[in-house]
Amino acid sequence: MHEAKNTQRAVVRIGFDGRVHKTFRGPDAEKRFANEVRVLKYLERRNCPFVPRLLEYDPQTLKIVTTNCGSIVQHISDEKSQQLFEELERYGVRHDDPYPRNITYRPSDGQFCIIDFEFAEILDPDAEDLEQDEVAAPDATPIHYIQWSGCTDRGKVRPNNEDAFLAMLLDKHGIRYLGKTGESHVEDADFIFAVSDGMGGERSGEFASRIAISRITSLLPGKFFLSDLQFAAYSSTILGELFARIHHDMLELGRYDPACRNMGATLTLAWFRRGRVFFGHVGDSRLYYVPAEGAMEQLTMDHTHVGWLRRQGKINEREARYHPRKNVLSQALGAGHQYLKPQFGMVQCQPGDKFLLCTDGVIEGLWDRALEEMVRHPPSNDPDWNHAAHIVRAAVAECGRDNATAVLVGVR
Repeated sequence: MHEAKNTQRAVVRIGFDGRVHKTFRGPDAEKRFANEVRVLKYLERRNCPFVPRLLEYDPQTLKIVTTNCGSIVQHISDEKSQQLFEELERYGVRHDDPYPRNITYRPSDGQFCIIDFEFAEILDPDAEDLEQDEVAAPDATPIHYIQWSGCTDRGKVRPNNEDAFLAMLLDKHGIRYLGKTGESHVEDADFIFAVSDGMGGERSGEFASRIAISRITSLLPGKFFLSDLQFAAYSSTILGELFARIHHDMLELGRYDPACRNMGATLTLAWFRRGRVFFGHVGDSRLYYVPAEGAMEQLTMDHTHVGWLRRQGKINEREARYHPRKNVLSQALGAGHQYLKPQFGMVQCQPGDKFLLCTDGVIEGLWDRALEEMVRHPPSNDPDWNHAAHIVRAAVAECGRDNATAVLVGVR
């Protein structure tokens, strides 16, 4: 680690992965540690974009780990500095030292940021208590069982399959890989499902999607032991750290191995935890939510210009499908992208709800209306309950130019 600061009050080191490690010491160290943790949690719940994200904290060692917000600015106008601290107050926090020494510049997205919150003040403590109550609110209807199926196919044209999918159970004993189909009681266990579409030519695309999937199994298990309140409050941080690590690993592989240069992957992940689904996403694979009552909803955004055009209502589904630049990604893991901003979210689920994760090979073969119909009304004569295979086979039959992968999950 590189030591960035060593004062009477704290030691700050930067890890090789870029994360910031801050250890409090000196007068009132415990109090300052607790306040910074409290303020950073509060700002994350309010989605403040220009402060560090709290990744880890240890009350025993008085150490926190945060995302890196860049270097201290050397030159910034008084007006800009004042505007930044005023903006912080609109998020409900007043900094005790509103001067440029606590302002950094993050080159990844061109953002000025504010750091060091050990003496900061939350302006409305009652609002903090209310937000925590909302995070901890119980689920309306308990979920008892989860059922899943997964399938991947290389299609009619591609010589190899660059897609991959994951079905995994996580409990106090560790992880357990799930089969292509199955059903399980959800008590005392989390379930994680993901799809990834690799890119990069030759075999590196196939390698990329498998890297994305394998990193999930190595980086997430320890998060099972977080309380429901902690997990809900930090889900975007947990998933953000996962996506950042995968992105970093792919860029490093591309830097040192010519065969992996420009290697990249999409990743769409759904984490089922006691009646809630926390998801993370980058690229143009998709997560659909098919409620027991109500219309199907695409929860994820396609990270393409064509996807943006469709979200703005400038083109329809048919125009998007046949657009010549539909597969040009604005964001992906690796693939030479220096700036990564994944999408994170959460939905509550009710008995009878279903979720479909799929790569673009499925989307190219089936219109949304056909997808919804197949999810809601799977074939009754499928003895293996592999309804995902039914969707993939239909997509390949209709198109088949790309690899196609689907994971279908139902709760009851």
